[in-house]
Amino acid sequence: MSGRVTVVGLGPGDPSLLTESARRALDGATDLIGYFPYVARVPEREGLVRHASDNRVEVDRARHALSLAAQGRSVAVVSGGDPGVFAMAAAVFEAVEQGEPGWRDLAITVEPGITAMLAAAARLGAPLGGDFCAMSLSDNLKPWEVVTARLEAVLRADFVIALYNPISSARPWQLGAALDLAAGIRPAETPVMFARAISRPDEAIRVATLSEADSAMADMATVVILGATTTRLIPREGKPPFVYTLRSVKGVA
Repeated sequence: MSGRVTVVGLGPGDPSLLTESARRALDGATDLIGYFPYVARVPEREGLVRHASDNRVEVDRARHALSLAAQGRSVAVVSGGDPGVFAMAAAVFEAVEQGEPGWRDLAITVEPGITAMLAAAARLGAPLGGDFCAMSLSDNLKPWEVVTARLEAVLRADFVIALYNPISSARPWQLGAALDLAAGIRPAETPVMFARAISRPDEAIRVATLSEADSAMADMATVVILGATTTRLIPREGKPPFVYTLRSVKGVA
């Protein structure tokens, strides 16, 4: 087949944080597919057909992209951040596995982007400097019991944890439940970082302790980073603290 699908990570928001290879993929596309806010971030140009859709239709969106590519189109599927982190790349390959046999012969590539936890970590200092993991608090695609079982495991293993999809109007209580679970396992002084809309005009960062942390500090545009026992704050006069996690861990006697 002559068509192709490129899954493109748009990064956290600032156009300067879009990779050059991602920019080339967008410039070479005949069709642009994605969630409304992400499609809106790509400048319009002659010859580019835009197919914006609502949230929670990722696999349908992927099938549409593959169908267009099968017709010979060059399709860019866009995601915010990195498309492989809780985003469209997995949906595309899910559609390939379950879909038309010919789709497996399409040229399909993924262009990485700067994901929210990396953009947030760079603003804060180096909170991901030790072992860390990323989790989605959304229970749209998995039971809440699975979320809490995984969260408890990594809390007890003392990972720094980046929490994606922490809260929304349809999921108002999950972040509070996650913070309560953390409070029963981690020390009260554990740093919790709320990083909202990093690199965009409405960017906001707040650093609290676990005892102070509250779900009202987050919204849909926020990634929450829960520190480990090895996460440190460096206070600064009149400025937010630097946050970093030690690279070394003392052995167990």
